[in-house]
Amino acid sequence: MRFVVTGEWSRNRLLQTIVVLYAVYVILLWVTNGLLYFDKMSLTPASVVAHYLGDAERYLSPRSYPGLLELSHFHLFAMGMLLLVLTHLMLFIPVSGAVKAWLITLPFVAGIVSEGAGWLVRFVSPHFAIVKILGFLTLQASLAVLVIISLWSVFTAKQGENYVGFSEEGC
Repeated sequence: MRFVVTGEWSRNRLLQTIVVLYAVYVILLWVTNGLLYFDKMSLTPASVVAHYLGDAERYLSPRSYPGLLELSHFHLFAMGMLLLVLTHLMLFIPVSGAVKAWLITLPFVAGIVSEGAGWLVRFVSPHFAIVKILGFLTLQASLAVLVIISLWSVFTAKQGENYVGFSEEGC
């Protein structure tokens, strides 16, 4: 933590390497997330409804409760950890507290909306398909922004300025 508060992360090659390699993993996750989504659905509500409620013409079964539960269980843990790390870095970028709050809150909300919307389509109403699409797009966009800002901040910004709630002694 000391490295980000004091601004040393822009001078510490090993820490830069860690952030860059982590960003590569997140970029690969981002790409595979998109590929998985578009392998099963498109950005049309009809494709989302067919994925969750089934489609007799394409021999697609409706998503089962145990299947959705297992998928959500894994996604909630993995996305929580991913967002914990990425949003944590936003605490130390030189922007206002309001911008940081949006950069931190939006990805978490988008992840929950994206995950929850599938349940809503399957068990409440097919009208929630648009929510699934918007949740997916918002999550993907926010992950891209977090990665870009993290890399920009490590290599160009003056960290330690305008951060909220931390002191060098407390880290």
